[in-house]
Amino acid sequence: MNIRFFIKASIIAGFLSLPLMVHATDLERRQSELKSIQAQINKQQSAVKNTNKQREQLISLLKDDEKAIARAAKKVNHTRQDLAQTDKKIAELDAKQVQLNKLKTAQQKSLSNQLASAYLAGNHDYTKMLLNQQSPASIERLLAYYQYLNKARMESINQLQTTLKELDEVQAKQQEQQRRLNKLVLEQQQQAKKLTQEQSQRQNTLTQLQRTLNSSGAKLEQLQIEEASLKRVVEQALTAMKNNPSYEGLSSRNKLKWPANGRIRSAFGSKRSGQVKWKGVIISAAEGQNVNAIAGGKVIYADWLRGFGMVLVVDHGKGYMSLYGHAQALLKSAGDSVSKGEPVALVGRSGGQTEPGLYFEVRHKGQAVDPARYCKR
Repeated sequence: MNIRFFIKASIIAGFLSLPLMVHATDLERRQSELKSIQAQINKQQSAVKNTNKQREQLISLLKDDEKAIARAAKKVNHTRQDLAQTDKKIAELDAKQVQLNKLKTAQQKSLSNQLASAYLAGNHDYTKMLLNQQSPASIERLLAYYQYLNKARMESINQLQTTLKELDEVQAKQQEQQRRLNKLVLEQQQQAKKLTQEQSQRQNTLTQLQRTLNSSGAKLEQLQIEEASLKRVVEQALTAMKNNPSYEGLSSRNKLKWPANGRIRSAFGSKRSGQVKWKGVIISAAEGQNVNAIAGGKVIYADWLRGFGMVLVVDHGKGYMSLYGHAQALLKSAGDSVSKGEPVALVGRSGGQTEPGLYFEVRHKGQAVDPARYCKR
């Protein structure tokens, strides 16, 4: 019980932030790049041309940071699943051990009673029984009776031996699973330490990027660039959809579950900046929470996208697609088939977001539609 409590406490502590794990050399390289860009910004803050160049460098660096976070978070998520499975196996072995101990006690008691009965009945030498003056029929009945008792005792002994052997095997498996559990906990703690360092690196990059977007005009320009990037992805997805088998689409209106639990922070069609409006919704959700496919389909895009971070697009057939952005990690790759309700990503803050959440779109034949038409709480 104590080890499970320690494990669960370690898991909670390690997964609250879910930062990035990368090789030290990669982290040092990106830290060095960031310092170089910071120096350029300090020297040439007023030069628009240089600022744009620095912004592009920072966006490229942010992409590296967030893709590294995605790789690490995916590993951490896998470790978390392994921990849960191992904990479940240990619980099953514990339950089996209890059952076997009860069975062993019952078998020992039964065997003890049989031996006591045999002792009270006295020892019966077959030669003496034959020389006895009893009738052959009586002797035959007694022999059959004692053979039956001996057979019952032997079966009880064999059953007890089998139970003891099973108990030994269960205890060996328990020890093996416990060693695996301890190893996984250690790995999780090491990952959490490296992830914290990488999360700090990403925050430094993001801070410098925001300095280059200190005017509303620059922010609007960025949004327009991001929208253009998303448009290209949608066009590519539409082309890919033509080659995919037909799925059922999203004909069941208001019957699908939202991909993540949380409140709608930005509604479909609401204003972002200038004339730019939201073509999807932002769902505030806990970082690391599962993002589930709203319906069955095939993944046709899974990569980092400027302004939207780690993005996954699913083709649902009949011209329908769903898009999931700002993910911490993608659990599926392009070409994978997914089922309704299956985890496809983890909620994050990629794409330069300061708060965790999920960007979610539904499109029909390339046109964005309000997800609330198809999903309900």
